[in-house]
Amino acid sequence: MREITHFIDGVAVTGSSGRYGDVFNPNTGEVQARVQLATAAEVDRAVQAALVAQVGWAQVNPQRRARVMFDFKRLIERDMDALAEILSSEHGKVIADSKGDIQRGLEVIEFACGIPHVLKGEYTEGAGPGIDIYSMRQPLGVAAGITPFNFPGMIPMWMFGIAIATGNTFILKPSEKDPTLPVKLAELMMEAGAPAGVLNVVHGDKVAVDAILDHPDIRAVSFVGSSDIAHYVYSRGTAAGKRVQAMGGAKNHGVILPDADLDQAVKDIIGAAYGSAGERCMALPVVVPVGKATADGVRERVLAELQTLKVGISTDPAAQYGPVVSQAHKQKISDYIQMGVDEGAELVVDGRGFSLQGYEQGFFIGPSLFDQVKPAMRTYQEEIFGPVLQIARVETFEEALHLPSAHQYGNGVAIFTRNGRAAREFAQRVNVGMVGINVPIPVPVAYHSFGGWKRSAFGDVNQHGVEGVRFYTKVKTVTARWPEGAVEDSAFVIPTMK
Repeated sequence: MREITHFIDGVAVTGSSGRYGDVFNPNTGEVQARVQLATAAEVDRAVQAALVAQVGWAQVNPQRRARVMFDFKRLIERDMDALAEILSSEHGKVIADSKGDIQRGLEVIEFACGIPHVLKGEYTEGAGPGIDIYSMRQPLGVAAGITPFNFPGMIPMWMFGIAIATGNTFILKPSEKDPTLPVKLAELMMEAGAPAGVLNVVHGDKVAVDAILDHPDIRAVSFVGSSDIAHYVYSRGTAAGKRVQAMGGAKNHGVILPDADLDQAVKDIIGAAYGSAGERCMALPVVVPVGKATADGVRERVLAELQTLKVGISTDPAAQYGPVVSQAHKQKISDYIQMGVDEGAELVVDGRGFSLQGYEQGFFIGPSLFDQVKPAMRTYQEEIFGPVLQIARVETFEEALHLPSAHQYGNGVAIFTRNGRAAREFAQRVNVGMVGINVPIPVPVAYHSFGGWKRSAFGDVNQHGVEGVRFYTKVKTVTARWPEGAVEDSAFVIPTMK
């Protein structure tokens, strides 16, 4: 059986823990590989390699670091088909979606190619008599990323792309559910010209996570995953003196006003709710139609769309989504569906009985639809993370605004309307970090930043864009003068520019 090893200091490293995780093929339910789970000593080995590499890497000028990013981008594009196949074989998302996963990460690499411009500091000539002041951004040192199973290409590149471009070195701890692609990315980074030790990959579970959070030489940690774990990572990491950005769960809402183009809105919502089997933190699992006529129209159109939705294996080009990542996750989704029934929501479409001929052992679950979902229900309050769409009916704009604003999560929200004033008011007032106006998945482009509010994010700095540069760098400010002539008397009061 194929064995997935760590990647430390530019080479494959066999772990010593004797512990492994199974890597499944979600299409068939079969174990296709096993991944080694790191000890704290192996995390330390990666950190030591990163520390040594960082000294020289930080001295490489930004333009040359950018050239590595350019070459890395070229190599990803060269190998896109093969990388997407690897991703799909372990995650289960369809090939087209896997390419989108990689492409969204690559867009952050493209942003990182412009790092010489972004790292330019500020300069004030003549801030005082013969005094100039300038600032510079310098790398922190060694940074680490702990990434989830649902985007094994995009999210690692969101993190290490900017960290490495700004002169840091990086330890990546990817999900043990789909670990092969992150190792391939590290190999390609070396092929692009990054020195050994600049990007290291250690696989593992809580042992590796805690080793990262506690290690005194790791200066910053970026995390994406569930909110409970995000809070844990943030609390333990900051207690150890690290910078931490920890992105958590979500329950994104799609508000539909009566004037919206219902046909287009429903098309958008179907893709956002069921794409990638709902395994996205920016999925749109709750639709909030305003008024009975709107709600009835949404329900009718969703039902019609579900009749044509095709679930298939990840390599089927006609499939719109594939299996979920594991049998355990499939069972969790099924349990949430039953919970919704028990809570009194109307189960309009039940996807639990779905089976794909020839792939009966695969981790497939069909699309499900609930109506009459109420805010007090656990299935509304919690993140299901599966192909389940919930209709939460309201009567007024204010009610629609209140639902996402009051929810424990505040990652993303969308509003569908033709009314610019209503959309503007909604975007300004809603208590959510990312807003889409007639855009169902409002993930910002790479040169803006990604980040939610409330229990969707812990920490003060968002992912990628200029925010990412701030996270992985520290500012140094220099005040300089070059006196000449007579020696000045000592000054015993605070300097001013008066």
